[in-house]
Amino acid sequence: MPRSFDMAAEYGGTVEQVHRAFSDEQYWLVRLDGSGADHATLDEMTVDADGGLRIKTTQTLRADRLPAVVTQFHRGDLSFVREELWAPVVDGHTSATVTGSIPGAPAGLRGSAALAPAGPGSRLAFTATVEVRVPLLGGKIENFIGHQLVDLLIAEQRFTTVWIAENS
Repeated sequence: MPRSFDMAAEYGGTVEQVHRAFSDEQYWLVRLDGSGADHATLDEMTVDADGGLRIKTTQTLRADRLPAVVTQFHRGDLSFVREELWAPVVDGHTSATVTGSIPGAPAGLRGSAALAPAGPGSRLAFTATVEVRVPLLGGKIENFIGHQLVDLLIAEQRFTTVWIAENS
């Protein structure tokens, strides 16, 4: 049964600054390089004339680095394909849909994000639904992924805040 997770992160930059970082190819290349994945690629990046963004990445972990709960349902290296579709900034706000998949595995992620002003910076509210279609183990794996999402969101928030401070 799918599990939903709600999380949030505070950014040191404004909505416009965060969105501008997300529209910078160099931001993604540096972010992916420091992601901790054994191999990471920026597969697609499109910035529409109106400011909408489409970002697709793939991050791969070698099989020997995967936790036992994951290796019970997936053999070999594990790749995670993530796609983010960000709307243009309108009235100081933006939102996104996020999808994730593991090719060759019965697992997926769907989510929505809202980025809004908060004090001198901005706040990202993110809701994700994780589904792993594996009898008996699916719930354990979904919880594992959910906890990893929290760590990932924190790491990405820190990276983005530093990026904005250094590149504004």
